[in-house]
Amino acid sequence: MSYHWNRDWTRKQFHVYIMSNRSMTLYTGVTNDLARRVAQHKHGACAFTSRYHFDRLVFYETFDSILDAIAAEKAIKGKTRAKKIALIKSLNPTWRDLSSP
Repeated sequence: MSYHWNRDWTRKQFHVYIMSNRSMTLYTGVTNDLARRVAQHKHGACAFTSRYHFDRLVFYETFDSILDAIAAEKAIKGKTRAKKIALIKSLNPTWRDLSSP
């Protein structure tokens, strides 16, 4: 397995995440900086997602390999909406915003 490293020699991590909004629209993505990416979605800095007002991080998973993260993202995107909702509910049954303390 090939690892990626930060400038401070800590291992870089990659995250697959699902954002949602009041109407339970779902957006799945992958990033190496989850806090920054969630903030971008919440503040409408992303062209596609700004129109849907994604305001909560409802699921995320962390990987050491970008290839594993991309494979997980593709697997989630390939699931039906019902299976995505079941995945979210299995780890976050109340759909709370995981980016908030």
